[in-house]
Amino acid sequence: MRLTVYTDYALRLLMYLALREDGLATIAEVAKSYRISRNHLMKVAYELGVAGYVETVRGRGGGLRLAKPPEAIGLGDVVRHTEQDMALVPCFSSHAETPCAIRPACVLRNALARANAAFVETLDEYSLRDLVKARVPLRKLLSIAPVVAQKGARVAARV
Repeated sequence: MRLTVYTDYALRLLMYLALREDGLATIAEVAKSYRISRNHLMKVAYELGVAGYVETVRGRGGGLRLAKPPEAIGLGDVVRHTEQDMALVPCFSSHAETPCAIRPACVLRNALARANAAFVETLDEYSLRDLVKARVPLRKLLSIAPVVAQKGARVAARV
């Protein structure tokens, strides 16, 4: 199974937003941190917003943030939403260009279907929160500034 770049960007964006607990993030800063296409990321952010994973705040000082807590965002759900075609081989598709001669007796098709289901079921065991457990090193690698204490309030570092 190979995920598309679109799904990769979706997961990266969600991870970034989960790590950015102190406010909004812009498409530009996420794209810069990951060194990925801003234009592609804009499309991904829009679709994640439509799906209810991301909220957008327009205007000056606007940006993106998670629409739900990280533990409420399942990886399997995100992958199902972002992958348009989970068909591992052409015969999985209902509109395959050429019919397979052995389809009625094919065991390979069934084996691949089970493998595909197991792949997504494994992702169902993880949430976005699981992906960002190593908060401190991930924030450092992505150049996300530490959460700053406001007016003398003490902020505990979350690891």
